[in-house]
Amino acid sequence: MSSVRALSKVLLASALALLACDRAKEAGESQSATAATSQPSIQPISFPADNAPLPKIDGDRAMQYTKDIVKFGPRPLGSANHKKVEDYLDSHLKGDQVEDDTFTAKTPVGDFPVHNIVAKYPGTKDGIIIIASHYDTNYPLRNTAYVGANDGASTSGLLMELANQLRGKTRDGYSVWLVWDDAEEAMVPDTEMDFMADSLYGITHLAEKWQADGTVKKVKAFILADMIGDSDLDIDRDLNSTPWLESVVGEAATRLGYQSHFFARTNKVSDDHLPFMNRGVPSADLIDFTYGYNNVFWHTPQDTVDKLSAKSLEISGNTILETVRILDKMDPLPPK
Repeated sequence: MSSVRALSKVLLASALALLACDRAKEAGESQSATAATSQPSIQPISFPADNAPLPKIDGDRAMQYTKDIVKFGPRPLGSANHKKVEDYLDSHLKGDQVEDDTFTAKTPVGDFPVHNIVAKYPGTKDGIIIIASHYDTNYPLRNTAYVGANDGASTSGLLMELANQLRGKTRDGYSVWLVWDDAEEAMVPDTEMDFMADSLYGITHLAEKWQADGTVKKVKAFILADMIGDSDLDIDRDLNSTPWLESVVGEAATRLGYQSHFFARTNKVSDDHLPFMNRGVPSADLIDFTYGYNNVFWHTPQDTVDKLSAKSLEISGNTILETVRILDKMDPLPPK
């Protein structure tokens, strides 16, 4: 997750910040406690009935992938460890239909190679559902022991397990594309530069590319997974996401009996989903942005595997797959 402000500010934040922490506040934006905690206005949705067996991913296997990624150590952009993780992801996807989106990002601290990895699993319906996670770690923390176990590794490992669930079959629904996007993290400390001017390099490039070739018009939904391996799982309702799609996520969680892990808090998050959200694609950010008391573990060397759980990955992965199944059967989908 890209940094918004120095960790010291997070630690000193008041109760207002805990309830309304905005991962990337643009200049001049403010939010009152009332606005932050009030529920958004959600239009009622009629959900299709589905008596098929509920999805069940292998949470232990997703956790093992997460541990494998963490073992490479810090993986900031341009590092040897970053390349090792790229190779690890590619080896897992060998034989799948993979699109490699590579380019050079111009950043405040120089030019860096960027590598987005897209695995495509075909469906019978005309349209695409994207599920995404970033895999790089924070560049300003590159000389520390920061390994981003929750922030990047957990969701990258989760997507690897989702690939296992999707591989080798044609879906009776939309095509699903898994995206491991790169260069999500800011390259300079948060206090030195506006977040939106120094982050999301990889996913922005992919959104621009797919807008130019017409792919964006085919995308029915964009689902982002971020920081959802936390053993104390409590996923926020994001005010920067599409309300109806967040409601589908909530319905999926309820069907699976996971509703206690979802939407107890509202938040307003600037994250990897915004480049698609800004291009008219319905988007949902699944994020638990209270990682330790007052988010104390976020962007610190304390973001380690021992604070994660296979059960949280199972809950998150099953909910994502059930969200996709509901979307497959919603015809038509609500307006963008």
